[in-house]
Amino acid sequence: MSHEVENPILYRFVDDTPVGRLLLAADASGLRFLHFVDGPIMNSRPLPPIADSDSAGETWHQDDGELNEPVQQLRDWFAGDRKTFDLPLAPQGTEFQRKVWSALQEIPWGNTWSYGQLAKHIGQPTASRAVGLANGRNPISIMIPCHRVIGSSGQLTGYGGGLENKQALLQLEGSWPPADNQPSLFDKYAADESQTPVAGTTP
Repeated sequence: MSHEVENPILYRFVDDTPVGRLLLAADASGLRFLHFVDGPIMNSRPLPPIADSDSAGETWHQDDGELNEPVQQLRDWFAGDRKTFDLPLAPQGTEFQRKVWSALQEIPWGNTWSYGQLAKHIGQPTASRAVGLANGRNPISIMIPCHRVIGSSGQLTGYGGGLENKQALLQLEGSWPPADNQPSLFDKYAADESQTPVAGTTP
């Protein structure tokens, strides 16, 4: 017997960003996902699910304007007009993962931490490896800024959206030098943004 799903996941693809196509998805509790569509996480578990419901029994539907505010805040952030997000976030994970994801949101805009610093911040200084794994499973990229975590010697490390995008995000925040004094992806985006707003499309 069929039944109505009380809390469906609403999603939207956003194409016009300087880091490629993104997927935003939320339920009544808040934003659940912000993924790079071409990133390894999406390649391992395509979202939205091919069927109407995923393995967790959650039903996905295209949004009908409900995600306008997250998309607008994301657009403002890419344009350099916003440094923080004011949205309810609802990442799903273990208690430890949620603890790490909460700590990521305490890394200030324009700063980077190492995995060791992040581990110390949550009171588990010997858990750098576990922190790194939790960081890599962050389901809400950019808004939970896992891109701000780099290697202990200052090198860029793995990122679900790719190292090129990680570098671009850090350059937007001024915490990574631009290459050869060339305009970044975000310089062009900010210049064009007033004429070409972020667009949501269907897959």
